[in-house]
Amino acid sequence: MAAGEYENAGDYIAHHLVNLTYGRLPAGTELCNGGVAETTQWQLAGCASEAAAMGFMAVHVDSLLWSFGLGALILFIFYRAGKKASLEAPGRFQAAIEIIVEFVGNTTKDVFHGRTGAIAPIALTVFIWVFMMNLMKLVPVDLIPYPLEKFFGVEYHKIAATTDPNITLGMATFVLMLVIGFSIKMKGWGYLRELSFTPFNTWFLVPVNLVLEIVGLLAKPISLGLRLFGNMFAGEVIFLLIAALFGASILFMPLATGLNLIWAIFHILVITLQAFIFMVLTIVYLALAHDDPH
Repeated sequence: MAAGEYENAGDYIAHHLVNLTYGRLPAGTELCNGGVAETTQWQLAGCASEAAAMGFMAVHVDSLLWSFGLGALILFIFYRAGKKASLEAPGRFQAAIEIIVEFVGNTTKDVFHGRTGAIAPIALTVFIWVFMMNLMKLVPVDLIPYPLEKFFGVEYHKIAATTDPNITLGMATFVLMLVIGFSIKMKGWGYLRELSFTPFNTWFLVPVNLVLEIVGLLAKPISLGLRLFGNMFAGEVIFLLIAALFGASILFMPLATGLNLIWAIFHILVITLQAFIFMVLTIVYLALAHDDPH
């Protein structure tokens, strides 16, 4: 809904920070309409309190739709680029795709010393996917949620998937799985020895080494995901604060318009930089996994 339809800016911002959530609503939960759920049931949350009651296993439908939808769009774009590729007369679209691919390839070679293999395609996927999800933050905050609520009764909807920690930490978890997989592939049983005898090369300190190494291993994807989420979430809140000015008074509209334009231009750099950082750190972690201590 538009900012002017809320009692205050806090309600407006809080409403726009709630995901469209589907999950298991336990019996006895206080419903949005004031009643109480008589039975446990799976449903879409009607308000923030119902979403909170669904707990950890709830699914953010909007985040999944936009992330997978943008992923499908990326595949289609690159498929079309490959289909229409021409050595004799490359078009602007092909040139743009080639610039991105070459940029990611050169970055991978600079960071990853050795045969890149599948590393460059992974880096390209990470960079483009994160960039596209970040790019959705430049869409006006009410452009899609307002008509969905007005005409279809969908009260909550977020289109910027990277403002959802489930998405960013999910991608970071996949990076962790790749790191572990590549480490085992390159080092075999030596990877377990590396975890067990680093930093203290003695048998009786193996439990201490394992705790330290596992904490360090888990800290990498957690920091990777939270860094992206924190930057994108903060940017989203600022966009919402600026949007709230439009509903405050007609006198604030020129100020809100100027601030929105300035922040959007600045945020183009932010979303690109965050996608680049996520890609580079992914390459760095995979490069460390490939390093053979022997």
